[in-house]
Formats: sequence, structure tokens, C-alpha cells
Amino acid sequence: MNKILLVCVILLQSAFAQKILTVNESVKIALNKNTDFQQSKTKLIAAESNVKAAYGSFMPTINGSLGWDWNKSDNENSALSNESRSYSAGVGANWLMFDGLSNYAEYDRNKNTLSAAKSSLNRQKQEIIFQVLSSYINVVNAKTLLKVKEDDLSWNQKNFEIISERNKLGAVTLADVYAQQVKLGTAELALIEAENSYETLRSNFLYYLGLDVLEAYEFEQPLIDKDENVAGIIVDKDYMALSDAVSKALQEREDIKSLQYSLSASNDAVRSAKAGYLPTLSSNLGLSTNAPGMGDLFKNKSYSAGLTLSVPIFSGWSTDTRVEAAVVGVKVQELELSDLNREVKRSLQKTYLDLQAAYKRVDVGRKNVKASLENRRIEEEKYSLGSTTLLNVLIANSEYTTALTNHINAQFEYRKLRDQLEYLTGTTDTKSFE
Repeated sequence: MNKILLVCVILLQSAFAQKILTVNESVKIALNKNTDFQQSKTKLIAAESNVKAAYGSFMPTINGSLGWDWNKSDNENSALSNESRSYSAGVGANWLMFDGLSNYAEYDRNKNTLSAAKSSLNRQKQEIIFQVLSSYINVVNAKTLLKVKEDDLSWNQKNFEIISERNKLGAVTLADVYAQQVKLGTAELALIEAENSYETLRSNFLYYLGLDVLEAYEFEQPLIDKDENVAGIIVDKDYMALSDAVSKALQEREDIKSLQYSLSASNDAVRSAKAGYLPTLSSNLGLSTNAPGMGDLFKNKSYSAGLTLSVPIFSGWSTDTRVEAAVVGVKVQELELSDLNREVKRSLQKTYLDLQAAYKRVDVGRKNVKASLENRRIEEEKYSLGSTTLLNVLIANSEYTTALTNHINAQFEYRKLRDQLEYLTGTTDTKSFE
């Protein structure tokens, strides 16, 4: 009977086993299910086809033809009837030899457009990775804070039991029991709020990934410092100076590269439009044959060749309109690139200052945790000796919980800002998630 119960317990544990959702798995899921990202990949294929088509404009077009005709005529006034058959074949080639160099400009424009699409896709990938990392960190941060609230509730529960026993012995007043009971209820409420916060962040993250929010997913936990009971995130000052970060961003940011390629494509469009003012030269070659029977098809051949020079005299200002529209496109791209460069510098400066502040908060928080923990221990000992009040003990515990919470938040905030700095400089690693 016991063996049967053991097997049932194991089966139930297996059925409700929680799935560990790692950062890498989360990123891969997001990339596979993000509609905009998948659409961008599809558009990239179209851009590659446009480059191929632009390259084909340098080559002649060749067409072949085969034909068969049958005719029959009857005359009511004559017993004679005419019937004829004819067969034909031909091949022709047309080559645009010069079009004002428009084909070269179009080829360059499509290549730059393709490069812009690739850079835009890479930046989109970096953005998705950054969003997943930030959301994942928020979930793990909430989970870590939940552990703090659980420990705080456990301490208050234990302290309530101790005070209740001491009250029975007449060592403390009933007021202390009531005060600790209120504090215990506050700790229970704080734990419920922390659980709700964690579940909300968890559900939002799973929804973003396109997963079932009711599935029992668990997340990788950071290392835990056993001495301080805080998230063991590596916090160092090993990050680049602001000037280096700005220089790197202007060189590495894929969205800046994308706009630069788009600007080049716009300039190519101007070249293509201005080609409309120049003449075009085309040539053609042809071979054809015609015969009443298949056996005589290639006995009667005709050849053709020609050159055509077309000079634009008046196009109803359509060429002027194309040139002006292309020039406007260049100015728009220049303004967008200038705005992006200014935005990069502004956002990097803010992130850099926030990162410095977060580093200092982590350092100060570490000291505050140690000090508040020691202060709580001292107040507990003094209270047990009757040399202080319960209020001082509760204040000391509250200060410790607050210091611990602030320290954990500072560590996770530092980690997010480090990821944000990489994202803003365009150095977010994408290969590790492929």
C-alpha cells in the first residue's frame, strides 16, 4: 500500500513539474514568435530579389518564338480549294546599352536598400533580446523580493511566538503581543502583495513570449549570497567611459548603419532620376525563318540588327518631378540620421549617469544590509534582556528588510543598466541566441 502511494506521489509530482525557462530559451521563443521580426525577414528576401533584378538590367533580353499557321479557302464557283501551311521560328535580343547610367544608380540603390534592411533586422533582433533580458530580470527580481518577504514573515511569526510565550511567563506586556501581532499581519499582507507583483510580471512575460500564462514555468535564479541573503549579481566598474560609449555607438549601432545605407540609397535615387535628362542607346539583333514545310524551315533565313538613340526633349516635367522628389528624400534621411545621432548621445549620457548611481547604490546598500542586520541582532538581544522596547526591535527589523529590498533592487537595476548600455552602444550579443 505504501509503495502504491509513493508511486502516485511521484506521478503527481511529474505531472505538475515546473518547467525551467532559461534566458536563452526565452530569447529564441520571442524571436520565433515575434510577428514584426518575421515580417522583416520576409521583406529581406524581397530586397535580395530586387538586387538580382537590378543586376539583370545590365544584360540583354533574349526572346525566342515558334509559329505555325494553317489557311484554307473554298470557292463556290470552282471545284478548287486552296490550303496552305506555314512554319516560322525566330530569336531576338535587345540590349539597353546606355540609359544615362540609371541602371548603375538603380543597382547601387537596391544594394544599399538591402544593406539597410539587414541592419534594420539586426537592430530589431537586438531590441527583442534587450526587451526579453529586461523583462526576465524584472521577473527574477520580483521572485527574489518574494523570498525577502517570506523570510520577513517567518521572522515576525517566530518573534510573535517568542513574545507570546514570554507574555505567558509575565516577562513582557500584552501590548507587546498585540504590537507584534499587528506587525505579523502587515508582513502577511506584504507577502501577498509581493506574490501578486511576481505573478503579474510573470504572466506579462509569458504573454509577451506567446506562452500559456497558466503553465507552471520557473525562472533561473541568480546566485544567492548566503551571508547577506542578497542576489549575487556581479557588480563591478568594468564599463567603458561615456566618450568611448558614444564613439562605439556611432560606429556599431545597426539602426545608424541602416539610416546611412538608406541615405546612400536616396542619393542613388537622385542619380537615377537625373539620368532621365540624358539620351538612351539601345540595340537589337534578330534571326527569323519562314517556310511552308518543316523540312524547309531553315532554308530561308533573315537577319536583322539595329541601333536606336532616343533623346529626351520634353517629358512634361516628369523628370524634374522625379529629381525633386528624390532630393527631398535625401534631406529627410539626413534629418532622421541627425536626430538619431543626437538621441544616441542623450540616451547614452542618461544611462551612463544612471549606471554610475546604481553602482554607488549597490555599494552603499551592501554596507546598509550588514549594518541593519547587526543592529537588529543587537536590538533583539537588548529586548531579551529587557533593556529596550519591542518598538525598537520592530523598527530595526523594518530597517533591515528595507535595506535588503533596496540592495536587491539596486543590484538588479545595475544589471539592467549594463544590458541597456550594451544595447545603446549596439554591442548586444546576438550570436549566442542563434
